[in-house]
Amino acid sequence: MEYLSILRKYWGYDDFRGIQREVIESIGAGRDTLGLMPTGGGKSITFQVPAMAMKGVCIVFTPLISLMRDQVQNLKRRGIKAAYINSHMSHDEVLTVVDNCIFGAYKFLYVSPERLSSELFVNKLRRMSVSFVTVDEAHCICQWGYDFRPSYLHIANIRDIFPHCPILALTATATPEVTRDIQQKLQFREDNVLRMSFGRKNLAYIVQHEDVILDGIVRALQSIPGSCIIYTRSRRKCYELAEQLNELGQTATFYHAGLTGLQKNERQERWRRGEVRVMVATNAFGMGIDKPDVRLVLHADIPDSIEAYFQEAGRAGRDGEPAYAMLLTDGSERQRAASRLSQQFPALDYVQNVYELLGCYLGIAVGDGMLVTREFNLEQFCRIYGFFPTMLVGALDLLDKAGYIEYSDEDDASSRLRINVARQELFRALDPSGEQLILSILRRYGGIFVDYVYIDEDLLSSETGLTGDEIYQILLRLSQLHLVSFIPRKHMPRVTFRQRRVDKEAVRLSPQIYQERRQRYEQRIVAMLQYAEAEVDCCRSRQLLRYFGEEAEQDCGICDVCLRRKAQPPMPEEDKALRLHILSQLQDGPLDSCRLDVAGFSQSHVEEVIDRMRADGEIAFDGMRLVTHVKL
Repeated sequence: MEYLSILRKYWGYDDFRGIQREVIESIGAGRDTLGLMPTGGGKSITFQVPAMAMKGVCIVFTPLISLMRDQVQNLKRRGIKAAYINSHMSHDEVLTVVDNCIFGAYKFLYVSPERLSSELFVNKLRRMSVSFVTVDEAHCICQWGYDFRPSYLHIANIRDIFPHCPILALTATATPEVTRDIQQKLQFREDNVLRMSFGRKNLAYIVQHEDVILDGIVRALQSIPGSCIIYTRSRRKCYELAEQLNELGQTATFYHAGLTGLQKNERQERWRRGEVRVMVATNAFGMGIDKPDVRLVLHADIPDSIEAYFQEAGRAGRDGEPAYAMLLTDGSERQRAASRLSQQFPALDYVQNVYELLGCYLGIAVGDGMLVTREFNLEQFCRIYGFFPTMLVGALDLLDKAGYIEYSDEDDASSRLRINVARQELFRALDPSGEQLILSILRRYGGIFVDYVYIDEDLLSSETGLTGDEIYQILLRLSQLHLVSFIPRKHMPRVTFRQRRVDKEAVRLSPQIYQERRQRYEQRIVAMLQYAEAEVDCCRSRQLLRYFGEEAEQDCGICDVCLRRKAQPPMPEEDKALRLHILSQLQDGPLDSCRLDVAGFSQSHVEEVIDRMRADGEIAFDGMRLVTHVKL
């Protein structure tokens, strides 16, 4: 089936956009392909469409279980067979899924990279007919990248299983350095990078200084109508800011990783439907969110990197209509950034101490614990041993990156349900919605009258049309009547020891894990702080694009810098003559600033014109040399 007809049949779009067709044709021709597409660029289409045209199952590696669920549900709603495997599924459930893949029942199988450490999965994988492999969020493979995940390094092992199978890598945030590293780590047979411009003509980037951040948020909400996301760093601040906005007459809710799956789904749906205007969230919110009419993304705290900011800001204006990405500052960012650096990279003796106490807390003896997983109550651990959560998480992350443990803070637990009474007695207590839900449960889950079974509320929601909260309330009422036993899923971080526990003195952090990553982290923070300077002279959009290796043809004209510049008086004729005189000298290449011929012009006049030309992006300093891209 031709790609365009597949797109129209299953997705209802008239044509591809951006570089979608190029990526699809590249992977369809069997070429290893790296697609660089900004947030909202339609990445999923680039692997879903060609997979539908090819024989076999497409294996999709993605780091987030919530994203797996969303995409599998979306595919099923379109009549496409898809499945996912997560770490909380039972052995039998995993076997059922992979066996169905072997027999050709699915076109897509979503898994986390950690699954490749399972000998059972790898053996089953060898028996599958695989069309190609997709690596989503491919920047996670870069060891010094902003979101490195050690498990991504094992994806290249799939080359040993399917040596002729092409790999499609996708990311929305990759500098030229990271782009090269992704291809190397995934063992691309040839360099093949397809880039979509990261420029967003409808998105105005604004940096604004505020003495009181809340005042700036309120003014922004009053002046910019429509749906809004406000990003902040802490869970407590999410809650507090949402409460403050509600008290001020705005409709707001909040979202962070500590909420249960049901709470996340319910709040996300209320915001998506427009029942609340503002979603106040940590960076846990956003992956897979498909709400095109977000008019404002506002950052009340500065992110750790340009990559993170660009991805989060890019969730505004996906419908192509005018939208705003606003960053509020209060002048204390550098001090807070220095504090975050020490929290993200605590000293080795601190990390060693955390490792030792972690083993004691989880009951794992020295020499034991290989691949043992335990639930980890982070708040209780902090209370017992006197740790601060942010620095503790930094230590756990370093131990994870160094291969000693795997620390997971994502909610992928499932609810459990057992029916305690005979079928007839249960149905007598049900209203139509409850009956619809129980019938769906009985069709899907066997043995539920004998023992607890894990249930997937998201799947039941898609089958019945009931919301997650409605399902929860029905099962809770039946549990209160003692007709069923219902254990709701909960959010609880988990720790897995990847190797046998060692003495704390044996814990080492390699230069790649500590010094190099700390240095890169510091560089990213500095770049973010430079962007956040309220009085910079370079177009915001141009500044962001340049970070990702793209040179904009012209200034955006709508950011705060461009608007401020438009308010300046036009350049006098004398200044125009000096401008042309300077540009003409730079046409043959860079020129030392001391050798620039400006005879007859006053020094202060020359400096003013050069400053203005730099602000307009016409010239730049390369060390002590002046360069230009303007051709006369």
